[in-house]
Order: sequence, then structure tokens, then C-alpha cells
Amino acid sequence: MKVSIITVVYNNESFIEDCINSVLGQSYSNVEYIIIDGCSTDGTLEKILRHSDRIAKIISEPDDGIYDAMNKGIALATGEIVGILNADDFYVDVDVLNKIAGIFEDKSIDASYSDVEYVKRHKVNDVVRRWHSGHFERKRFYFGWSPPHPTFFVRKSVYEKYGLYDPSLKISADYEMMLRVLFVKKITCHYFQQVIIKMRDGGVSNKSLKNRVQANTEDRKAWQINNVRPKPYTLSLKPLRKVIQFF
Repeated sequence: MKVSIITVVYNNESFIEDCINSVLGQSYSNVEYIIIDGCSTDGTLEKILRHSDRIAKIISEPDDGIYDAMNKGIALATGEIVGILNADDFYVDVDVLNKIAGIFEDKSIDASYSDVEYVKRHKVNDVVRRWHSGHFERKRFYFGWSPPHPTFFVRKSVYEKYGLYDPSLKISADYEMMLRVLFVKKITCHYFQQVIIKMRDGGVSNKSLKNRVQANTEDRKAWQINNVRPKPYTLSLKPLRKVIQFF
């Protein structure tokens, strides 16, 4: 079973090789690695090209934001299973994709997600936040829950059937996509109870109060796009869940 991993990057010279090495170092052999670069102006592309003999596809061109770039990667993917690994992030060990592939040997499973640790940007052994996702129940979306997107693996057939990311959403398109396929379309999902990814802190939605407000607005729009109605407390609980992860 081929697993396609997509990394989207723009001007991340400092950390892109950590991300690349964590993919290329996986023990699972049938991995298609795709990198979509948004015309970086630092040394990012040069570092990517150092590994070009082991990266299936490298695209460097302007895009309409991170989710547009993800859509490009998914369109290029030929694997049965697709995962997204952000340029700041890396797998915790060499066996992650082997374990993920094993989950999808069960043909009844459409998607899988796991747990995450947030680490300091320059001290990756210092954990600042833990995201224990918990078992999947559709109704948990009403309580502000969603899976950690970087741990979300899904069959490409799901994207083909239900669509890709909505690039009009600049911060919450991942939330909208997971709400769409898990809550509305009710695909089958498996929770793999293990930390599989470490994420450097400083994500887009949390960089500023302005971004947090925009994310909340887009979260609300995600429900509207899918013609479903959240509970009165849903969108307030979503950011509060992040606070709990610090303890």
C-alpha cells in the first residue's frame, strides 16, 4: 500500500530538513513524498533539492495560500493513503508510517488520527503542550473537538468523493474538511492512541489575537458551508480545548 506524504513550505530554511529527514528516514518503504514550495526566497528550495533523488515530486511556484498548495499536492498524490506533514513538524520515530499503513490494512477504515506534542521551536525535547485526541465520536464536534490535522491520514478516495480543502478559508480549511468528511459525510475513522508527530509551537491560528479571531470566524463559516448548525457553546469550547492541553 502506497502512502503519499505532502509537505507544503514557504521560507522555512531553518526546519525544512528536519521535516524531510523524518519522512525519508521512515522504515516503511512504499512512501511517495511530495513537496510543494511557494517560491521560497531564502535557502529552503536549495535544501529541498539536496534530497531530490528521494523525493517523488517537487513543485516550486506561487500559490493562493497553504490550503491551495495542499490541494496541489493531493492532486499529484498516487498513494492510496494521504497524509500532510507541515514543514515545522516531524515524526517521532522511524516506524510511524509503518504503523499507519498497518491500520489501513483494514479496508473498512477511511481515516485515522493520533496524538501530538507541541515542542519549543529550537528545543524540540521541551514539550510545551500535549494534544491527547481521544476516541472518535461524531457528536464530539459539538463540544469543540476535532482531530489534530497533522496526524490525520485519509484514503485518497475520500478526497476524490467529498472534495479537497476550501482555499477561501485561510486558517480553518483543515477544520472544515474534517468536519465535512467526519461529521457530515460520516466516513469511518480510527483513533491510533499514540503521539506520532511533534509540532514546533507558533502555528498560524495562534500567532496573534487577530488570527485567533479570524480562525473563530472561519470555524463558524465551516459549519455554514456544510449546512449544519453548531450548538450555542461549540465555537467557544473549541479554543478552550487548547488551554487544557497545557496542563
